[in-house]
This record gives sequence, structure tokens and C-alpha cells, in this order.
Amino acid sequence: MEMLVLTAAVAVISAAVYFFLIPSHASVSSISGLAIVLSNFVPLSISAITMILNVILLVIGFFTCGKTFGVKTVYTSILLPVFLGIFERVLPDNQSMTGSAELDVVCYIFVVSIGLSILFNRNASSGGLDIVAKIMNKYLHMELGKAMSLSGMCVALSSALIYDKKTVILSILGTYLNGMILDHFIFGQNVKRRVCIITKKERQLRDFIINTLHSGATVYEAIGAYNLEKHNEIITIVNKSEYQKLMNYINHEDPEAFITVYTVTDMRYRPKVW
Repeated sequence: MEMLVLTAAVAVISAAVYFFLIPSHASVSSISGLAIVLSNFVPLSISAITMILNVILLVIGFFTCGKTFGVKTVYTSILLPVFLGIFERVLPDNQSMTGSAELDVVCYIFVVSIGLSILFNRNASSGGLDIVAKIMNKYLHMELGKAMSLSGMCVALSSALIYDKKTVILSILGTYLNGMILDHFIFGQNVKRRVCIITKKERQLRDFIINTLHSGATVYEAIGAYNLEKHNEIITIVNKSEYQKLMNYINHEDPEAFITVYTVTDMRYRPKVW
């Protein structure tokens, strides 16, 4: 079942590349985008170039980063050009479905985001630039997000080697928009909230967080500056659904509770066993 879902996700990504990205001639942040540019210099199909690039990156990745990619990344990296090859055989004369390069890029970004979101939710990736980003992260100590953006922008700029200024600008804008979409709809799903609460019903709240939300909490002693009264501040980190349940509980049990909320984009911890 797992591999079936991954296969469907890669099929969606491949369709986005073949039916929207290739007709636009734009090289939006992906190995397939680079393959589109290289196809003007190398007498090979885009699927063949994508396969060669992905295999080279997988080999480099294994030697530089070790076996951190897993079977899923290898599977999706190889399957993507296979699907592209099938599309090239079945529909060799594929033309733009929209008649506009700009609309093709927009459609590509939204369709590919669907496939990528499925892969990320399954703890997988499409390979390609993900591998480049991991290598940059290890040796240049660059954050993965920034490494992805930089490598993607380099791919976009490569279109200047063969295409006109309009296509280059479209590639750059498409890369930027693609990053925004991924951040908002994919990576943004992992954003959590750090909620700090001072309430008169401390014991009940701790019980709710631990036994109902099945989350953890930390208690600090806080001293009010106005009258130097001592209070216990409960701090917990929750996801979107847990945050809604927590706020509903507090609003019902203690509407006068003092609450501050912060955004948390990354966490490192050992999960508790309930």
C-alpha cells in the first residue's frame, strides 16, 4: 500500500513536469528543469537525462552523506524518469495545454505541490535537488530550506544558457512561487505553537494536556512585576488540531487565563510512550 501511494504521487509529479513544465520551457527548481535545459545540448530525451542526473546524485549522496536517503528516495528518484519516458512514448507530440507559458508554470507549481505533499507526508522525497540540499547542509552547514532555494535558483538561472530573457525571468519567478507554495502548504503543516499559560486551574490544565492531548508540558515559576505575586506558568507545544482543543478548553474552564502563543518551526525531542 505504501509503495502504491508513492507511485501515485510520483505519477502526479511526472504529469506536472511533462504536461506543464516541459511545454513552458521554464527550468523551475527541479532536476527535470535542469534536464529541459540540458536537452538542448545533449542528444538525449528529457527522461533519459533526468534518469542519469538522479542516478549520479544518488551515488554522490551515498558516498557523501551515507545511507540516509532510504529505499523511498531511491525508488522515487528512479520512478520519476520512468514515468516521463512512458509519457514520451505514449504522447510524443505533447503541446501546451493552456497555450501560455505563464499559465503552464502556474499549473505545474500547483499540480506538482499535490504530488510533493503526498511524498513529504509519507516521509519521502522526489530525490534530485533534495539530495543536493542535503549535501550542502552537511558540508556548507546551510539550512535545508536555504540550500533548496539556492540550488533551485541555480537551476532557474541555467535557462539563460539557451532561452530568451522572458523564459529566464519566468523560471526565476516560478522557482520563487514554487518555494512559497511548498512552504505554505507542505512545510507549513509541520509548524507548531508554543503556548504559555498562567491559570488559576493549573492542576486541571496539566491533567488535560497530559491525559487528553497526550502532549507534554513544562512548569516554570513566574513572578509578576506589578505586585511580585508568584504564579506557575505552564508551557506546552502543540500542533494545529491540539491548539484548537487547548484553546477551547481554556476558554471554557478559565476565560481569564493569561496566554501567550509563539510559532515553532522545528523541534528535537524523544517522543514519550503513552
